[in-house]
Amino acid sequence: MENARIRVGISQGDINGISYEVIINTLMDTKMLDICVPIVYGSPKVGAYHRKALNISNFSFNNIKNAMEANPKRVNIVDCLDENIRVELGKSTVMAGEASVKSLDCAVNDLKQGVIDVLVTGPINKFNIQSDKFPFRGHTEYLAHHFDTGDILMLMVSEMMRVAVATGHVPLSEVPGMLNKDMIVRKLRILNSSLIGDFNIRKPRIAVLGLNPHAGEDGLIGNEEREVIQPALEIARSENIMAIGPFPSDGFFASDSFTKFDAILAMYHDQGLAPFKALAFESGVNFTAGLPVVRTSPAHGTAFEIAGKGIASPDPFRHAIYLACDIFNNRKAYEKLLAGSVDQEQSNAE
Repeated sequence: MENARIRVGISQGDINGISYEVIINTLMDTKMLDICVPIVYGSPKVGAYHRKALNISNFSFNNIKNAMEANPKRVNIVDCLDENIRVELGKSTVMAGEASVKSLDCAVNDLKQGVIDVLVTGPINKFNIQSDKFPFRGHTEYLAHHFDTGDILMLMVSEMMRVAVATGHVPLSEVPGMLNKDMIVRKLRILNSSLIGDFNIRKPRIAVLGLNPHAGEDGLIGNEEREVIQPALEIARSENIMAIGPFPSDGFFASDSFTKFDAILAMYHDQGLAPFKALAFESGVNFTAGLPVVRTSPAHGTAFEIAGKGIASPDPFRHAIYLACDIFNNRKAYEKLLAGSVDQEQSNAE
């Protein structure tokens, strides 16, 4: 089983958006089957609808009742939705939101049980998915709850850069009140550990952005940099975390400064994601750092406006699968390295 291909669970996302389109166009490439065993959690009926809408005739799903039946030589789909499910391309519907939750619940349950190795999530609509069963602002918060993880980190990844956000899906007005020394230090610990264990970077260099314009201009435009961020960096550096800053975000991204660091910690969502998506949208992947499992997602959303038109790029979704597999393998290698170090220490002690 050492060389067994990674079982990639894929939650379908919103059935009325581009999720099925990018899933199908990604997995039509038979080379993907050399890398992993894809298992989509969704509906054969919905898959067939999207195939017809996109005029795709040279692709089909292998319909299975549960992930244990997955054929390693096929693209599998677990039928976990009601047979009365209805697709309405480009529309946000309650039915689509309920289907997103059902798919995600099934995939996460199998991830917990070890039936699949990693999870790649299709994009959801954060409005229509809201219900008593899903009172979360997004995948990140949902996964933190289901895996009982106190602190996690949204980390956007591309070949060009890695950008994490200290505060995620929260209103901008709430950001200053959420930032404090302990919180920033915790986020830096997660980011540093992820860079080492998930990305195989021995001594990560992390850039930290300021909150205010010009990083506060020595208190002229705000005191958070002097009173919160800088003290947090000093604590982090005392723990051998190479965190440098705070940098003014506009100049930092406008120059080549971001290329000199292994990751960047932004203070809030748009401060980090706006430049990331402007510079690396086509290859961008959302990775949830700090979880005991591996979860990735394409950086884009449901894109209702182009659903069913056959123009959505599958590249971000493809990169999401690649990254999930890479991190899974990196974690296994790192665990072996740590185990070997412990064995060596015990041997020396004896």
